[in-house]
Formats: sequence, structure tokens, C-alpha cells
Amino acid sequence: MSEFPFELRVCQWAERAWPPANATADAAIVARQLGTRNRRWDTIVVESTDEKLRSRARFGRQRLNELQLFVLTNAPESWCYYRDALADPPTSWRYIRETINEAADRAVLDRRKRGGRIEIRQKWPYPDWIDGLVAIENKPDLTASAADQLTEQLEFDVALGLADTVWVATETTNERVEPVLLESLPVAAGILTFDWNETPPATVSWRPRRLRESTGTRILERGVADEHTQRAARFEYVAKDWLRLKRLAIAERAYERGWRSYIESVRPDCRWFTLSPGDVREMPDCRALERSPTPQHCRQHCQAFEPEPPGWRTQGWPINGGPGAAIKRLLDRRRRRHRPGLE
Repeated sequence: MSEFPFELRVCQWAERAWPPANATADAAIVARQLGTRNRRWDTIVVESTDEKLRSRARFGRQRLNELQLFVLTNAPESWCYYRDALADPPTSWRYIRETINEAADRAVLDRRKRGGRIEIRQKWPYPDWIDGLVAIENKPDLTASAADQLTEQLEFDVALGLADTVWVATETTNERVEPVLLESLPVAAGILTFDWNETPPATVSWRPRRLRESTGTRILERGVADEHTQRAARFEYVAKDWLRLKRLAIAERAYERGWRSYIESVRPDCRWFTLSPGDVREMPDCRALERSPTPQHCRQHCQAFEPEPPGWRTQGWPINGGPGAAIKRLLDRRRRRHRPGLE
């Protein structure tokens, strides 16, 4: 199986069945292709509870960016001049004022002017709604070269500690010892092996170590020691406030997007596009190619592409769109179903 459909199946499994055996989490928000400027993960799982997700829902379905999170998490309970309330801002006051106006326009922050001074207060406390942040790298066919590259990525993740746990997901080979266990991956990273013909499909082959208590180091350059080159590794420590805001920002993006956002990068307006039937009915399927379409294929000129016939939009379908639009609405409803408290 190629990486794109494997990635979607892992996301669907995580939304339905997370956490793996012997872990604890009441609810999970799942998203794909999220991270920071220097690192992007295939799958993100935000562990939470229904009660905490309802508290988060008061701030709307749109994400809050890092500056908005800085303002909301530091806003006082009673009216206060914004420069006194928001000590040591991460950027200039000009951008802080713009952020205050944005938050007030979204009705998630109270703002007023007194004597020409901007005062702010909480509308509601921003909740501590994240119980855990989980990063999963998906490699259905983990070749030796892919494992070498993945090792460096995982070492970066383990050292930084932005996620609470880091996993590798791969397809099972049914060998006595899975080859992935023999690779030189960091021992702090967990391993999930998937067999889609089994129920449940996932097996925990190696349990991860929880990272946040003891880590917070960004690797800048790896050391080299051979007969030709001797170079020390370079690194820097990461402030806890940076980690806290970055974690919140990633979780906010996951809350807004979810994993069904793949619909924005394929072509549901094609007459051959549909959703797979059965247990994987939320997976994209192309009846012309008889396989799962990929964003790379759909973005390029596809010889099989055919727009929906105009008659589909009036004969048995809502006036505001044909099957493609109906699929988008269906996936949006499914996304909302996992975010209790949203209207």
C-alpha cells in the first residue's frame, strides 16, 4: 500500500480506536501533515476528554494562532491595561494590538478603551484541554534507506520533546521478528504494526517513552567523527514557554483541520471520485483508476478526469451542488461529530 492511503487508514484507526492497549485517553482529535516550520508529522493525535473538548468549543471551530493563544492564556479575569497584563510579549506591541482586535472580533476576548488605553479581560479562561500530544510517522514499507532517514527525524523529535510520545507506524510483514524492530530507531519511539485484514488491525510492537518531563533540546547540527572529519554536534535548549505555545498551536490546527482535509487536495468534483464502501467508507476512491487517488495525481493533469455532468446537480441532488459537494458536507459533518460542543 502506498503512503497516502496508508496514512488515511492510520488516521481513521486512531480516531476510532486510540489509544492502543493499556493507554488512557477518553477522546482523540486526529489530523495529518502538521508540525512546525522545521518538522512535519504524518499523523497527529491530540488526547483529550469530551468535557475538555466542550470547553474548547466555546472558542469556535477556527484555530487560534500562537499570538492569539499568548493573549488568551495571559488575559486577566478583570479589566487591565493590555501592556500590564501581557508582560514580555514574543513580538512588538503593534502586532499584539492587532491580535487583541482579532480576538475581540471573534468574541473570545473582552476589549474596551478607557482614557485612550486598551484594556482587556477574559471572556472565558482558555482551557487546559490537551492531555497529550502524539506524533506518528507512517512508513508502510520501511526500507533500509527510509529507516536511516527516519532515524534522524525521530532523534530530533525525541530530543525536542514537543510531542509527549513519538510512534512509527508500518505494515506487518508476518515475519517472526518484524524488520522494523531491528532498525536503529531511537528506543524512546514506539512502533505500531498494522495488518488491515485483522481486527483490531494495530499491534503495539514497542512501547514509547514519555518525553516531556526530561527533554527540550533542539539539534542544530549532528556530530561527525570519521578518519577525515571531526565535528562536534551543535544544539540549543528550548524554553518551556516556547514548547507550551507551540504545542497549543499544533493542537489548535488539528482541531480545525482534522484528517479529512484531504478532500481539499483531491478532486471530488470528478464523476469518478467516490468514497470507498464498507469499513473504510471515508477513504477516497477513483472508479476510473480502480485505486485510491492521491493529491499528486489529482493535482496533475489526469487523463481520466471528467467533471460531474450538470444534470447530477438537479436530478436527485441538492440544488447547491452535486455528489462532490455532498461528499464535502458529509466529511465536514463527520469532523464535527468528533468535536463535542460545536454548533
